[in-house]
Amino acid sequence: MLINGSRLIDIPILSLHVGGEIARVTELIMNPNNLKIIAFRVEGPLIRDEVGDILPIESVREFSGHGAIIDSIDELINGEEVVRVRDILKLNFSLNGLKVVTKKKAKLGKVSDYILDTSSWRVHQIIVQRPILKSFLDPELIISRQQIIEVNDYEVIIKDETEKSQKKSPVATPADFVPNFVNPFREPDFASDIKSKQS
Repeated sequence: MLINGSRLIDIPILSLHVGGEIARVTELIMNPNNLKIIAFRVEGPLIRDEVGDILPIESVREFSGHGAIIDSIDELINGEEVVRVRDILKLNFSLNGLKVVTKKKAKLGKVSDYILDTSSWRVHQIIVQRPILKSFLDPELIISRQQIIEVNDYEVIIKDETEKSQKKSPVATPADFVPNFVNPFREPDFASDIKSKQS
């Protein structure tokens, strides 16, 4: 399932043991090396020092319309006690707000959100808010993970051809037509396969 990262903030954490909500998500903890969510930071009335406020992503059994389901509050850990989580927390990394530039340093905007694949918890696409002058034509860009070359503390660097491929053609030709029922979150190659079958 694909979901916007921003939609995961404030979702309830439901315990099968308690039979209800025990906390809510306040932060997504992402590994910048592979753009994968490794845990949620949570808060709630049952969260105390001895319990911990970090929920490892592998402890989430499933998502329902009501929230993220886990076995019990015992799934929560203290981030300082688990080396893997502690090292990521020390980086204090956030994808949102990073500048997005091409390899040739053309500025595209800033990351405003991202789309996650909940089967792997990796970033599938990033949503880029355009600068004011460019936002009249394209208020935002959606850039595939495959276009990302590098992520550092300050910016996301993508392949140069991305900006061209994201811009809309001024005049649509029959060969450019893609049926409107094609999933916009699929890989670009999927859309080109449809085009080739139609021609």
